[in-house]
Amino acid sequence: MKRTLGVCYYPEHWPEEVWAEDAARMVETGLTWVRIGEFAWQRLEAEPGVLTWDWLDRAVEVLGEAGLSVVMGTPTATPPRWMLDKHPDMLAVDAEGRPRKFGSRRHYDFSHVGYREESRRIARLMGERYGRNPYVKAWQIDNEYDCHDTTMSYSDVARTAFRDWLAQRYQSTDALNRAWGNVFWSMDYDEFDQIDLPNLTVTEPNPAHVLAFRRFSSDQVVAFNKVQVDALRPLTDAPLIHNYMGRTLTFDHYKVGADLDIASWDSYPIGFLSDRLEGTVAEKQAFLRQGHPDNQAFHHDIYRAVGRGRLWVMEQQPGPVNWAPYNPAPLPGMARLWAWEAFAHGAEAVCYFRWRQAPFAQEQNHAGLLRPDSGAAPALAEAAQVAQEVQDLPEASAGDAPVALVFDYESAWAWDTQPQGADFEMFRLAFAAYRALRRAGLSVDILPPDCDDLSAYKMVLAPGLMRLSDPLRAALARYDGIALIGPRTDTKDDELSMVLPLGPNLPETDVSVVLTESIPPSDSVALTGGGAFLHWFEHLEGDAPVRLATKDGRPAIMGGANLRYLAGWPSDDTFDSLVRELAQEAGVETVPMPEGLRIRDTDTHRFVFNYAGQAQDWNGTTIPAAGVHWEALS
Repeated sequence: MKRTLGVCYYPEHWPEEVWAEDAARMVETGLTWVRIGEFAWQRLEAEPGVLTWDWLDRAVEVLGEAGLSVVMGTPTATPPRWMLDKHPDMLAVDAEGRPRKFGSRRHYDFSHVGYREESRRIARLMGERYGRNPYVKAWQIDNEYDCHDTTMSYSDVARTAFRDWLAQRYQSTDALNRAWGNVFWSMDYDEFDQIDLPNLTVTEPNPAHVLAFRRFSSDQVVAFNKVQVDALRPLTDAPLIHNYMGRTLTFDHYKVGADLDIASWDSYPIGFLSDRLEGTVAEKQAFLRQGHPDNQAFHHDIYRAVGRGRLWVMEQQPGPVNWAPYNPAPLPGMARLWAWEAFAHGAEAVCYFRWRQAPFAQEQNHAGLLRPDSGAAPALAEAAQVAQEVQDLPEASAGDAPVALVFDYESAWAWDTQPQGADFEMFRLAFAAYRALRRAGLSVDILPPDCDDLSAYKMVLAPGLMRLSDPLRAALARYDGIALIGPRTDTKDDELSMVLPLGPNLPETDVSVVLTESIPPSDSVALTGGGAFLHWFEHLEGDAPVRLATKDGRPAIMGGANLRYLAGWPSDDTFDSLVRELAQEAGVETVPMPEGLRIRDTDTHRFVFNYAGQAQDWNGTTIPAAGVHWEALS
């Protein structure tokens, strides 16, 4: 696949007489793709059943004639006001019972059958009109599922759909009562219609009830997406895409991605550093204008897995955003660095958001490639530079990573439901492991929890999986590399109850977790030889060899030659030591990375990215702050 650049554009925001000039400047910059249409429903259908296509026809023609390929967005993230009059119960309801009103975006409930049919209808109509248009080369379905916390709704329509979902899953209330352990606190149900949504309870609801609702809510997103996929598939041969977000865990991205052709995501490194990532004050200050050096890479890798090898960045931050608590400008060079980092992780396209900064409405402080007066913003020249550089390295490839990390969305729901410690969260644990791999200079593949073949990797980490799927369990049984699983892996069943015999029930490895502790920030568990566990520690028993112990003699890692269980959450320096030792044993070369410097290997090149605020040396090459360097692999 070729590496290409694009941009997000809103022709309905601008006078028609500037469209051709904008298109020409895009092509002059070196852009190939232009995404349009994803918020335009009101302009397409100002009243029910009255479609106005002419303006969009002209926009597609102007952009296409200029040499741009169009990504057409279905506009279902912004239903028009008349839609609410037609379906007054379509609004989502928050956990406090308050409706999420009209007046911004994403004002719909995934469970609402009427709105789902409206979404099918508009997708079909757009497919009939543009599905064979030679300029429309890809489709984006909806926009940023779960943005503004919209996956879970506590509405009447959600309650009705949840009861139907439960009836199909469990078949009888007797089976549900047994699965959920409803004998506890006299919570048995006689009929499915007695079951409410798990909000506004006096104290903690049954965790199995909450987990069931999380699964149901995820399935509603999958079903909503599939409705539009099924409408468009017969009408176009162009790939179907959704643009996911960073650190969004409320639905199973793998299941949504199974119905699509490409996974894309919206990359806002500086916004995420401020808004969605933990870190010390010093760390956040050090990367204030660059973003975290591992966050973008983590999401590139996970969405490459969601897309089964095909990855785009549909929205790339070009300058200050408008939605984070604070919105500094990137260092000069970062818009270039972020694009090349995406390409190094296998991205086929990087599309900047947006072409021209809007001088009105909610996002008017969100920078674009152009200022509101059409003058060049700083990132325009960087995008043009990347477009030129791509000519020398045209092919996108993620290469063959030597190590893998297994990531599971259901486990994220499980530990959110019953964290047992205020700072235990699946993303944080997985990200801590990923960061340690990156600090060791390793390229990483992220794998889904039902992966059935690990043979391509010399080392695999699987932290925090609620349970091991049958395919993964079988893959581990025949794996001849080194797999480190845990903590908190395979210790629960599907209903979030403890398994008996106590887990993890690993193939040919006798280890059991008999007691768990969550550790406050004021404490830690010291390990022999230095290092410590933070946040979490499990007491292990069994006949498997003890490979690392706590300072007071308790097992910290147990297991055989290939499969081992980690009993706690290592501190960063401890994770670094573990990764180095495991890699050496597995025959994987590590390269300790200076702070802020990261590498990614493809099939042909090694890319070096400098997230630091100052120049750094790499094998005799000085890489400037916010700089990128690549060298051919022998």
